[in-house]
Formats: sequence, C-alpha cells, structure tokens
Amino acid sequence: MSPSKKQMPETVAAIDLGSNSFHMIVARLEESGTLSIIDRLRENVRLGGGLDENGMIDEAAQKRAFECLGTFAQRISGLPQSAVRVAGTNTLRVAENARGFVEQAEVILNHPIEIIAGREEARLIYLGVAHGLATKEGKRLVIDIGGGSTEFIVGRGMTPLRRESLYTGCVSASKRFFNSGKITKKAMKAAETEAALTLFPQASDFKAGQWEEAIGCSGTIKAIANIVREEGWCLDGISYKSLQKLRSTLIAAKHVDKLELAGLSESRKPVIAGGLSVLLAIFKTLKIEQMQVSEQSMREGLLYDLVGRITHQDVRDATVESAITRWHVDTEQARRVTHTVEYLSRTACEQWSIDVEQITPLLKWASMLHEIGLQVSHNNYHKHGAYILQNADMQGFSRQEQALLSALVLSHRSKFRVEAFKQLMKPFVKPGKQVCVLLRIAVLLHRGRTDQAIPEIAITVSNKNINLRFPDNWLDQHSMTLADLIKEVNYLDAAGYKLSFE
Repeated sequence: MSPSKKQMPETVAAIDLGSNSFHMIVARLEESGTLSIIDRLRENVRLGGGLDENGMIDEAAQKRAFECLGTFAQRISGLPQSAVRVAGTNTLRVAENARGFVEQAEVILNHPIEIIAGREEARLIYLGVAHGLATKEGKRLVIDIGGGSTEFIVGRGMTPLRRESLYTGCVSASKRFFNSGKITKKAMKAAETEAALTLFPQASDFKAGQWEEAIGCSGTIKAIANIVREEGWCLDGISYKSLQKLRSTLIAAKHVDKLELAGLSESRKPVIAGGLSVLLAIFKTLKIEQMQVSEQSMREGLLYDLVGRITHQDVRDATVESAITRWHVDTEQARRVTHTVEYLSRTACEQWSIDVEQITPLLKWASMLHEIGLQVSHNNYHKHGAYILQNADMQGFSRQEQALLSALVLSHRSKFRVEAFKQLMKPFVKPGKQVCVLLRIAVLLHRGRTDQAIPEIAITVSNKNINLRFPDNWLDQHSMTLADLIKEVNYLDAAGYKLSFE
C-alpha cells in the first residue's frame, strides 16, 4: 500500500560525505514516487587528505567539513528525519576518531549520519547509475573512483549482481605517491602498480567478457572525461588511448601547479594524478578500451533508496527475509517473538519516548533474526548470531544499524551485555538497551516454542523500571515462565533495570 499524501514528504535530500568531496542533492518527491532534482551542492572538503599517520582526521580537515555541513544544514533545515539520508564512506569507515566527528556533524546537520560499508556503497552507486541510464539488454560494469575507495559493480538492469569495494582512491593514491605535488614517471608507475595489485584478486570477476558496457561515475572519472573531451583526445566518454595521452601530459608538466589542461578545475588538481593512476590500472587490468560516463552516482542512489523506504519498498526487508532463508531460521518462532515484541513496544516505546520511526523497525528485524546463530552452534548461539549480524554484507543497512542488531541479538538471553550498547552511535545507546529488555521478555514468554496464545500483558515502564501485569492466576498455572521471570529479574538487575511482575 502506498503512503498517504500526509505521510509523503514534498522534499527529500541526500548527503554523501565522501573522502574527497561532500555532495548534497535535494529533490521534489512527486505523488507518483518519481523525483525532480531541484538543487545540488558540492564542496571539495578533502576529508581523506586530513587522515594522519595515526588514522585521525586532523583539525584542518574537520574544520573544512563542519563549515561545509553548516551550509548544507541551512538548505535542509525544517525537513523531517524521514526525508533526509546522510551517508559517510571510506574515510569515516577507517578513521580512528570517526565517532567523535560524526557526533559533532550530527549536531550541525540535526540529522543522523550513516556510515555505510563498501559493498553497500557499491549497491547505492549502482542504484543511482542504473536509474539514469536507458534500459539495455546484457550486463554492465559500473566503476566509481572515490577519494579513499573504488567500487566495482556488475549488474543487469536495476539489479547489481556482484559488488566489491577496494581501498584505493584519488585522495589516498595522491597522498602516497604525489603528496609534494611532483609528478614523475617513476611515481606514476608505482601508483598504477599498487592500484593494479589491489584489484588483481578481483579482476577475473570484473574484466571484459563479464559485461557488455563499462560505465564510470564520480568526480574523478567525470573530471578525466571532461579533460579528454576538452583537449580533443576523446569526444565520447573515455578511451584507453586518451588516458595514455593524459598520463604523458601530467608527467611532462612535472608538478600539479604547472598543469594547464582544459576542463581541469583548481580543486581537482591536487588529486588528479592519483585518480588517473587508479583509472589507468583499472583499464589495463580489466582490459577496458572504452568507458561511458554517468552523471549519477551514490547520492542519487541514496535518494532512490530513501524513496523506497518512504513508499514501503525497503530493501532491508528483503535482506532480512534472505538472511532468514539462508540461515534456516525457524520462521514460526521468529514470528511468535516478533509479534509479542511489537505488542509490548506499542505501549513501552511511547512511555519511554523512543523514536519509533528509527528504532522499532530495527527491533522488529532483530526479533526476526534473534536465532540466526543456531545454524553455527546451539551453544552460545546468541554470540554467533551477533557476530554474523555485525559482519555480514546486509544490503540497505548502515554499519551503525548492523551494530544495533548485533547488540540486541547478543543480549537477548542470559547476561545483559551493557558494554555492547555503549559502543553504539549515541542515539542508539539508551533506546537500544530499553528495547532489548522487550526482546528479552518476548523470547522468555515463547521459550516453549508453541502456538499457545500469550495472554494480554499490561506493561508499564518508567526510566529503568519495568512492570508486567498478567491475568489473575496465569503465572501460577505457568510455573516455567514464572521461574524464568525470577531469573530475569536478576539478569536485569545486574544491568541496572528493575523488573517486577504480578
């Protein structure tokens, strides 16, 4: 069922916090579910260039980033959280101080920031590119060279079939091989070799013969396409011969400050040598002769994915269903527990003032997957399940969302592991622990694994106090549940919660 007009936001926005540039795209969402782009903003922040030898984003890079986000914040001021998605990529995946950076950035934007895994970034890139292309038969290869990572996707139509994200990009390569600004034949060869070595283990899955057309996107590829067109070296996309001419021109210039190329912006100069070295390695290794260029990329993919969530076509639902099938989860038990969790949460979440739009879908998915670890071992299956959910490639989920699923599954039985929740993003810490209490109670009530109806239970919560009221004499007639509840009082007490029942 499509959402009502009241539920459908008029304006949606996506922000891509890349390692080189920050991008924002704003669109009008039509009643039909289609998008009309109304604004685009881009700032060359060079966040990845600010990573020091200890993996910390330095103060200068943070200052540039926060100033940019201040501008973005003005544009999306007033938009509800459900109408905005903000995603951080490679630099925020690897930076040691990413957590602190994200917390400050969220205050500026007044919207949550997702840190997405490399393969999820690849999925969103493909989604954005595919929406901007005419439908063709056969497979296509999509490549996005970012500041700190490069994504490779082979897909057909709107469906990505294989996705990879490798740690090489225009900022990281430029910083390592051309940091002084000097461009030499030796440095260029070394940069190309390193990029080729990074790609080599995946090359057989992405080289020519696995697809019918190659498409590039992102700032690096679009900038190179612009240069080779303006210089007259290739008027249709990017050819391998045009890349060789650009390589010779860069080496002849000897320094980025001396580059005089039509179509090359000042902001792109510091990272053009690194970006070119990565693209040359890709062309050579994957045997690409010609590449077309897409104007759309991850930020558009974020928007289309957001529209899917708004119109109740959330890819995360399909991901969870796939995980249930793959890991042979007992669907009947998952259904029982999920139904009871949803029943308890309708009252408790309101009393706890929990953001139901953000938290309750994740609680539902954790309920459905709480026994995913049983296929590994019955002993400590909650620990196995937590590991799977923390580390699996889960399409549509951010790293922070997977971390919450993992914490909920880890603590759904036995000891309540408070420390696991302290590691979550700030908005998940307190409500995460609270809804975990509800999951624990639901699992406890369905320990018998039968379809015997659970009675109506009145739940009252206040801060860390939880009271359950059962029908008269019901607990006397269900001694095993009573014994489990008595044990649960002790488990929750150790975690700082007070459970009472009558």
